[in-house]
Amino acid sequence: MTDVATPKAARRYDLDWLRIFAVLLLVPFHSALIFSPYPWDVVYIKDTVYSPVLVELARFIHLWHMPLLFWIAGASTWYALEFRTNRRFLGERSLRLVVPMLFSFAVLIPVMVYIGRVGRADVGPDAAGAFWAFYRGFFTVDLDHLDGLTGAFTPAHVWFVLFLYIFSAVTLPLLRILKGERGQRWAIRFADLFADRWRLFLFGFVLALADALPNLGGKNPFFYITLFLAGYLMVSDLRFERVIARRTTTALIGGVVLVLLSAALRAFVNEAHPYGLGSIAFHLVYTLGRWCWLVAILGLGYRFLNQPSRLLRYASEAAYPFYLLHFIVNTTVAFVVLPWDVAIAVKYVVIVGLTIPLTILVYELLVRRFVVMRFLMGMKQRARVRRRAVEG
Repeated sequence: MTDVATPKAARRYDLDWLRIFAVLLLVPFHSALIFSPYPWDVVYIKDTVYSPVLVELARFIHLWHMPLLFWIAGASTWYALEFRTNRRFLGERSLRLVVPMLFSFAVLIPVMVYIGRVGRADVGPDAAGAFWAFYRGFFTVDLDHLDGLTGAFTPAHVWFVLFLYIFSAVTLPLLRILKGERGQRWAIRFADLFADRWRLFLFGFVLALADALPNLGGKNPFFYITLFLAGYLMVSDLRFERVIARRTTTALIGGVVLVLLSAALRAFVNEAHPYGLGSIAFHLVYTLGRWCWLVAILGLGYRFLNQPSRLLRYASEAAYPFYLLHFIVNTTVAFVVLPWDVAIAVKYVVIVGLTIPLTILVYELLVRRFVVMRFLMGMKQRARVRRRAVEG
């Protein structure tokens, strides 16, 4: 979630913009899941009525949303290692990832889960109990229910930060090798294989293989670490930049076709036989569609967003705290809005329309101007931010 740090002449502003848009999209995504009937669509408060339209909206965002964030995280890591030793890199990652993660586990997530339990029809305020009694029980780890819906511990949306820190630490020796002379030869061979008009799309099969490996609490670390490494390698070779830009339209068309085809194949998925022909066909087509959408969005960003602005500087700094704060604000707003006797569409628009400005307001009033809160939210101190802006 850190800024994409590149030299001034080569700074990829499009990746900064895409990261900001991806973080903002978490609000309509999580708000849509409030109206989903499926237990695997995890939010901490849900309406008693459902919307198939919003479920499909959430599915579409899910296609490329987290893959985009992990790809950009890998790309930013490549640039960060240009100017940092391993020790400095891990030190910065610890401050900017581990500290906010622990603060979220201790403060933000327990409050969010409790508000959700009080507002849930199947729990209610009486069954939810007093907050401090709930808080003590929250830190009980139930490996069968890491979603937190039972009131036990959950990383909630901060699972991304946890994965990113682990990926950064575990892959650092490999990432450093890829910066060296021998590693650069491997990176060139990788580009020789995939940085081509059509072979670019073959990387989707690599992702499909990674996604077939076991997941962890519904999240597949093999799939996401493959995307992280792909971002690291692809940003290091200008051939990928060019081929992605040239194949944007092809990727967009392919993404639409493959997503529609995967929707048709979903009926043939048998959860009891995940390696049956129908399940394999669905997951292969679905993952190829995800890769096409990711390529298309990266291409569109490169074409239209690769330019600086004053808003970009503000939003880049605010994106990470917004990510950490938005879910508790979203849950609180939903707690207030869901009892209203209005249409689902009205509730959804109000929840989204209030969550975004209220999260920004919380950031402005409680985070941005305070040294301690900036530290807890993984932000650079203001003097360092101003110096960085002056230096370009």
